[in-house]
Amino acid sequence: MNIFVAKLNYDTQESSLRNAFEEFGSVDSVKIIMDKFSGRSKGFGFIEMPNDDEARTAIASLNNKELDGRTIVAKEAEPRNNNNSRY
Repeated sequence: MNIFVAKLNYDTQESSLRNAFEEFGSVDSVKIIMDKFSGRSKGFGFIEMPNDDEARTAIASLNNKELDGRTIVAKEAEPRNNNNSRY
């Protein structure tokens, strides 16, 4: 399952995000989205967990909980919309 995590502290590292989710099961990947110009975190990211039950438990346990001094939001990521139109 792909999990969307928002309201991250701008100083949160991928390793601490991984550690938080690994308490609930196996984590395939963690990606915090960075601003390409400033190199600073945009405050959100994605976690992939192979087991949907573990992912749902992680979401239920970590949504609206504090991580690195900020209350984060965790939910199942919505599928990407491949509509590249910007007009």
